[in-house]
Amino acid sequence: MEILGKILSINPNYIIIGLLAVFFTLEQVSGTPFSLKKRGNHLFQNILFQITLTILNIFFVSIQVYCIEWLNSNEIGLLYLVEFPFWTKLFLSVVLYDFTTYWIHRASHKSPLLWRLHRVHHSDTTMDSSTTFRFHPLELILIYQTGNILTAGIFGTDVTSMALYYFIIYIFFFLEHSSLHYPKWLNSTLGLVFVMPDHHRVHHHQEQFYTDSNFADILIIWDRIFGTFKLIPAGEMKHGLIEFEQEEKQTFLYLMKSPFIDIRRNKSDNLKSDENKTST
Repeated sequence: MEILGKILSINPNYIIIGLLAVFFTLEQVSGTPFSLKKRGNHLFQNILFQITLTILNIFFVSIQVYCIEWLNSNEIGLLYLVEFPFWTKLFLSVVLYDFTTYWIHRASHKSPLLWRLHRVHHSDTTMDSSTTFRFHPLELILIYQTGNILTAGIFGTDVTSMALYYFIIYIFFFLEHSSLHYPKWLNSTLGLVFVMPDHHRVHHHQEQFYTDSNFADILIIWDRIFGTFKLIPAGEMKHGLIEFEQEEKQTFLYLMKSPFIDIRRNKSDNLKSDENKTST
């Protein structure tokens, strides 16, 4: 318990900066499976998203925490129906946060309104460790933070388990988005339960048939259970979205306003592939 408290007391911004430093450095000194250009500008544009979110969260995170603590103080949620040991409830709560995030993520691909926000993350045509930051702040605040409150209201999860969930998820995010060579055996071992980089790379494939798969963030079992799992060789992937391929559409300012612009696909070959495509 004491160790957990010390871990969760670390400023999350320090954890994020540390993870970025490690993975971005590894990308520079080791071979990558994809072609990456203008790394400095790419990093700068993506970091601007994290800076914006950090500033906005000074206000919005306190609202989220207040709502969850209010729900907990009134013992609202299914986990209050049974008395669990602390560590059991903590484990279940982290799993439940991951479960609800899977469905929110999946809905973000199906709802045209939510997709306008979420496509900012998928717009990155040269995915690397800094892509972890490329989320529209409105998506994270209005959708995912609201989802955390709903998770607490339905299941009775608390702020401690949410903090642990985010600690874990940032490690996974950097692993999943980094352009590094990972051993293939991960897919057939840890990849049976957890999301591996090759799984998430498929999710960032430019073809919508593959983009609409592998929605999980930590536990790939949600995709396996609910039929949204796909896997193809990394060499066959092209990342990003065709409607964002132009260089001027890769800037922070353009991407921030993009949810309010009617951006249409301009190549018919990027429509959903037919259902005969191979899926695993």
